[in-house]
Amino acid sequence: MSAFALTVTCRSTRGIVAAISTYLAEHGCNITDSAQFDDRETGNFFMRVSFNSETGASLDELSGGFAPHAEAFGMDFSFHDEKAQMKVLIMVSRFGHCLNDILYRWRIGALPIDIVGVISNHLDYQKLVVNHDIPFHYIKVTKDNKAEAEARQMAIVEETGAELVVLARYMQVLSTRMCEEMAGRIINIHHSFLPSFKGANPYKQAFARGVKLIGATSHYVTSDLDEGPIIEQDTVRVTHAQSPEDYVSLGRDVESQVLARAIHAHIHRRVFLNGNKTVVFPASPGSYASERMG
Repeated sequence: MSAFALTVTCRSTRGIVAAISTYLAEHGCNITDSAQFDDRETGNFFMRVSFNSETGASLDELSGGFAPHAEAFGMDFSFHDEKAQMKVLIMVSRFGHCLNDILYRWRIGALPIDIVGVISNHLDYQKLVVNHDIPFHYIKVTKDNKAEAEARQMAIVEETGAELVVLARYMQVLSTRMCEEMAGRIINIHHSFLPSFKGANPYKQAFARGVKLIGATSHYVTSDLDEGPIIEQDTVRVTHAQSPEDYVSLGRDVESQVLARAIHAHIHRRVFLNGNKTVVFPASPGSYASERMG
């Protein structure tokens, strides 16, 4: 039995949910999970529906038949095969905790993605990546070759068919051009609970201010540094007795978890851009289940 998902964005109006559910039922589909949000401030409507095709209907058939209904409501819509793995390209520098966490979750099936390569401006994790049978691309970045290096990165995106780029503590600022070309397709982890303590040493800043909570933020990358639409955030409590080094160690755990949750939400089509913000629907039942252990 085929497991599909339908995502819809449009202006809010009466009859949208009824039209979607009626169409799916008439085409032999059984809805297994559904989430919707009506943004009263913007007038936008968002919906994600998981369903089974009980009559063997294909995605193309369902999509083609739905088009006239979508046009009537001005919908942007897409049908997805929930078993298809999204192609993901990872970029990393010298901090490997997020990369290691992603690789582990990928290996046990907790992040059902197709990792098509890892790009780094250092060689620290070449052996780790190659040992996982994943292509490793070393692209050194300097002030003089930044444009050339980014062109090589974009070439790899095109060659691999990467649908998502994950900055797993990649410590280089991307150009405005790359951010715009990949809008909504690059996820970053920021080692700070935005919007506080931006920059290179947020944990040191937090320590100096005597904060009691530190955290991490995962967001889509835009040309405004660390200002992209937020997907996921979390915090951990600290005390006056802990050092800046403690903050860093605790922060690494939070960063890894927050980035993994953001990737999970994106690959399951649960994140919708809503201006400068996002709508993030809860995970469908069973979507966190791992296939393997260890």
